[in-house]
Amino acid sequence: MNLSTTIKSIQDIMRKDDGVDGDAQRLGQLTWMLFLKVFDQREEEWEDDDKDYVSPIPEQYRWRNWAAYVPDENGKKKPQIAGSELIPFVTDMFNALKVDLDSTQGPQHLVIKQVFEDANNYMKSGTLMLSVIEKLEDAIDFHDFKTRSSLGDVYEQMLNDLRGAGNSGEFYTPRAITSFMVAQVNPSLAKRESVLDPACGTGGFLTAAIDHFRNQLSTKSSAEDKHAIEELIRGIEKKQLPHLLCTTNMLLHGIDVPSQIEHRNTLGRPWNDWRAHEKVDCLITNPPFGGYEDDGVGADYPSDLRTRETADMFIALIIKKLLTENGRAAVVLPDGFLFGDGIKGTLKQLLLRECKLHTIIRLPKGVFAPYTTIKTNLLFFTKGATINDGSEYFHTDTIWFYEHPYPSGYKSYSKTKPIQLEEFKAEQDWWGSEDNDFADRQPNEYAFKIDFRTRRETAEAAAKPHWDSAESLNNEAAVLDSELRRLRSSMTGSTDASQRKKIESQISTLRVQIDTKRLQASDAKSAGDRLYWPIYDLDLKNPNGPEEESHDPDLLLEKYEKLLGQIEETQNHLKSELGAALADQVTNEEV
Repeated sequence: MNLSTTIKSIQDIMRKDDGVDGDAQRLGQLTWMLFLKVFDQREEEWEDDDKDYVSPIPEQYRWRNWAAYVPDENGKKKPQIAGSELIPFVTDMFNALKVDLDSTQGPQHLVIKQVFEDANNYMKSGTLMLSVIEKLEDAIDFHDFKTRSSLGDVYEQMLNDLRGAGNSGEFYTPRAITSFMVAQVNPSLAKRESVLDPACGTGGFLTAAIDHFRNQLSTKSSAEDKHAIEELIRGIEKKQLPHLLCTTNMLLHGIDVPSQIEHRNTLGRPWNDWRAHEKVDCLITNPPFGGYEDDGVGADYPSDLRTRETADMFIALIIKKLLTENGRAAVVLPDGFLFGDGIKGTLKQLLLRECKLHTIIRLPKGVFAPYTTIKTNLLFFTKGATINDGSEYFHTDTIWFYEHPYPSGYKSYSKTKPIQLEEFKAEQDWWGSEDNDFADRQPNEYAFKIDFRTRRETAEAAAKPHWDSAESLNNEAAVLDSELRRLRSSMTGSTDASQRKKIESQISTLRVQIDTKRLQASDAKSAGDRLYWPIYDLDLKNPNGPEEESHDPDLLLEKYEKLLGQIEETQNHLKSELGAALADQVTNEEV
C-alpha cells in the first residue's frame, strides 16, 4: 500500500469516530500524529550522533513509548496502551505539551510548544485511534528516503481535501514550479544568502531551497557550511495546519530545529515594526490570492498602498520591508495583477520604480488545478539601490516575457498530468545572466521584451501638459479661494445691507469660478492619467506568437470584464466633460 493510499485509509477510519467532524478535523488529527512519529524517528538519528541527547518531550509521551507497536512474547506486534486507556492518556499528553512544556528551555521545546498550542485531539474512540496508529506504524517509515520524498504528494492530497472542506486559499505549489523558481533565484550558500517565504504553507519553496543549498556542498565543505543551511531558511505561516505540516517537512529535510518556521500572520505585523536587519537576500513565495484580510489588518500601511487583498498586501510588504538592497525575489501572482489598475497600478509603479522587474514567466491554465483555473505568472525581480536625490528614478528599463507552452498533445494540466520540471529547460537555456543584464536573451515564438523605459518616458511626456494644466488650474483656484475668504472676512461686523449684498454676489461668483477651475483641473489630471497609467498594464500579447482566437469561457469573461471597465471609464470621462461645459456656460451667463 503506497503512502497516499495509507493516508486515505486512515481518513476512512477516522470517519467512523464520533468526535471527528469533517475533513479539516481529520487532517488536523492526522497531522499532529504524523509530526510525533517523524520527530521520534529523527530523535533516533540524533541519539546515534549524540549519546547525551535529551528529548524535549517528556519520556512517557515520546511516540516510541506509547504509540509504537512492540512485539509480545510470541513476536507479534501489539499496542502498548489499551484502547480504553488511550484517550485519557492523549488528553494528559496534550496538557503536558501545550500547557506545561517550558518553551524557554531551548529551541526544540519552543518548536514542540508551537506545534501543539493550536492542535487538538478530536478522536473519542481509543480503539479507532489504535487502528490509525497501526496504519502509521505499518506503512510509514520516514527513515526510507522514498517515503520522505513522496510526502509532497500526501500534502497535495491533504490540501485538496481541505479545499473540499471549504478551507480555500491554501495552494499546493507543484514541485516543478518551486524547483524552477528557486533555481532561477539561485541563493548562494557560499555567500550565506538568506531565503524567506512569508506565506510558506507546507514548505515547498523552503524544501526546494534546502535541496538547492545542499547541491552546493562538496567533499571539501565544512561542518559549518552544512549547519549554515538551517540558519539561512526562514518561513512564516498564518494557519495552524500548514504550519504544522511545514515544521514536519523541515524535520524530514534535515532541519533539526525548525524554530525559524514561525506561526503567525505576516500581514498582521504592524508596518513600522519591521526592522532592517530582518530583510533577506532571497524571497520566494506563492502568496494567497483572491482572499481578503480581516478589518484592521494592514490599516497602518502607507495610505497609497492600503488594501485588504492579500496578494497586493504581500507585494507592498516584499518591496518595502522584506528585501535587502540587491535582494532577489520570485513571486507567483495571478493575471489580475498584471492588468489590474487602481491599487494594483500603484503597486506595479512601486515595483518597477524600486525594483528591476526583469522577467515574467506566463503560465498556462491548469497549473494549479484543482485549486484554481486562474492563469498565473512568475515574477522575477531584484530590489534596486536606494536613490536619495529626490528624483523619480525607475530601476526597471526592460521587461522580458516568456509564455510557457503546454507539452505536445496537452490542452491543460491536471492532477494526473501535472507540470514537470523538464518543461522549464527551454526557459533555463534561454535565461542568461543578470550580471550582463540578460544580454544573451533572444526573442522567439515564446519570448519577447518591452522597452519599459521608452514606454514610460513617452507616456510621461504626453501626460505632462495635462498634469501641468491641472496644477496651474488648482493654483488659480487656490488664489480665488483666498480672495473668497478675504471677502467673507470683510463682512464681519458690517451692518451696511447693500454692501453685504454686493460682497455676497462677488462670493457667489467666485465660488462658481473656483468649482469650475477645480473641475477643469480634475479633468486635466484625468486626461494625463489616461495617457500615463496604461503603461502599467502588463497583460501583453506576444508579438512573435501565432494569432489565436480563444473560445475559453473564462478568457472571454475576463475580456468582457475588462471591456466593461473601459466603457465605464469612458462614460465617467464624458460626464466630466459635460459637467465642465455646463459649468462654463453658467459662468459666462453670470458674467
